[in-house]
Amino acid sequence: MSVRIALISATPAAIPPAVDALATGFPRARPWNILDDRLLADVGEDGRTPALDGRMRRLIDYAVTGGADGVLLTCSLYGAVTKQVDAPVPLLAPDEAAFDDALSSGCRRILVVASLASALRDSTTRFEQAARDQGIAVEVGGVLAPDRLVETCRAKAGDRDLILLAQYSLAPAADELSAALGLPVVSGPRSAAARLKAVIGG
Repeated sequence: MSVRIALISATPAAIPPAVDALATGFPRARPWNILDDRLLADVGEDGRTPALDGRMRRLIDYAVTGGADGVLLTCSLYGAVTKQVDAPVPLLAPDEAAFDDALSSGCRRILVVASLASALRDSTTRFEQAARDQGIAVEVGGVLAPDRLVETCRAKAGDRDLILLAQYSLAPAADELSAALGLPVVSGPRSAAARLKAVIGG
């Protein structure tokens, strides 16, 4: 029997990686795409506002009341909003499972990669906090790669032992990046699909 997984996105670019990861990692899942393409555009230099957090909470409530068996946010900037909601179904921040996978890998020199400066700051900060929460010492570096992903990462990855992709839109490049650099690459969609399958069953 299929299960309905609501994917709440702030950009269309995040949808295909999330859908593809579910198809591969959690075939029983049927994606339900909910898109608010102003969620990123309305974020100012100071980051999210209470009003924007409220908008995301309403989208989560819409998904739950609409019959979702699980909810996955695909925009890393809004991951913290999941802590504001007591959902009756599994609710995942975009990179919650990816952070756990990176921290449980045994790798301690992590390169966080993003194509947007805001996403790089946010993901790096939250990953470092996740490491502190788990009592794991990590050395975290960051690289901004709006284009030429492999070349940009190669220049920064010399002393790193794992790549963590900060955005769902970068996930399609994970395998190519891993092969080019000879390093494991952790991406949000793949980790989230595996986590949802483990929690919901399938």
